[in-house]
Amino acid sequence: MIHHISISAQNPQHVATVLAEVVKGQVAPFPPHPGSYIVVAFDEHGTAIEILPLGCELLPGTELDSVHFVHNPHPSRFTATHAAISVSTSQAEIEQIGSREQWRVVRCNRDSLFDVMEFWVENSLMIEFLTPEMARQYLAFTQQHDAVESFLAQSAGTIS
Repeated sequence: MIHHISISAQNPQHVATVLAEVVKGQVAPFPPHPGSYIVVAFDEHGTAIEILPLGCELLPGTELDSVHFVHNPHPSRFTATHAAISVSTSQAEIEQIGSREQWRVVRCNRDSLFDVMEFWVENSLMIEFLTPEMARQYLAFTQQHDAVESFLAQSAGTIS
């Protein structure tokens, strides 16, 4: 179970405010790093999204030290990192929020297995939001071990 994820954004406070609207949560400053914010969904899973300034990178500490925050002055706006997050928000609400922000939002089907709402934060970072209907599709697939194993076996044939 993933309980929280950290992402970076050009405007962390604004992104946090928008994501809090989608997950129906609250925003607060994120104390470990100045200029960062956290969105807390207050759901049964403890779901949270940490939003750090673009260019913030996490490095391992030394010996018994915890994580170190450093700034990369030349970060890419794009990353392979993304998350799929179940929300109680409807497709129409997600589309309205994305439209207002002028961020790309599109309903996509993943291999005829389940749908997601691709929500492109600042048009550079994808979060897959799953409405209640989409979450049911996703769970129906992922909880059928035979179906998942079949999917993985088919996918293995494409790796070279």
